[in-house]
Amino acid sequence: MEFVHEVTAYLENKPGRLAKICSAMAHEKLDIKALSVMDKSERSVFRFVTDNLESTRKVLTSLGVEFTSAEVLAVTMDNQPGALARILERLAEEHINVEYAYASSATPGKSVGIFQTSNSKRALQVLNEPSTNGAARAGGRRPLHTR
Repeated sequence: MEFVHEVTAYLENKPGRLAKICSAMAHEKLDIKALSVMDKSERSVFRFVTDNLESTRKVLTSLGVEFTSAEVLAVTMDNQPGALARILERLAEEHINVEYAYASSATPGKSVGIFQTSNSKRALQVLNEPSTNGAARAGGRRPLHTR
């Protein structure tokens, strides 16, 4: 688990706009590690994690694309049923809200989840703690579903 930089680009919702950005990034040899594209009225929201934030900023600026960047949590997890649920349950136990998330395949049998949470530093601590398999934590908090 680690913090990574995510770019959020706001695009005109028309054919070829996303392709143009991805082609320009490929031309600069920039790798997109995970992505999410959402439709929002007249504009699309393109969120992604790349391997070089500064070069990505230069590409987007040269294309006239409006964008922001933020730190998000990247979590490597097993690519199997229940893996995501266990992560979300651990965050919920600590009253950490997941504002949005998306995932990408990584290596065989693994995936990478990208999480924007209400308290990213605490989320990192919680997810780095050894799992208690649903039992109450040492801090005395009970899971939400038992309250």
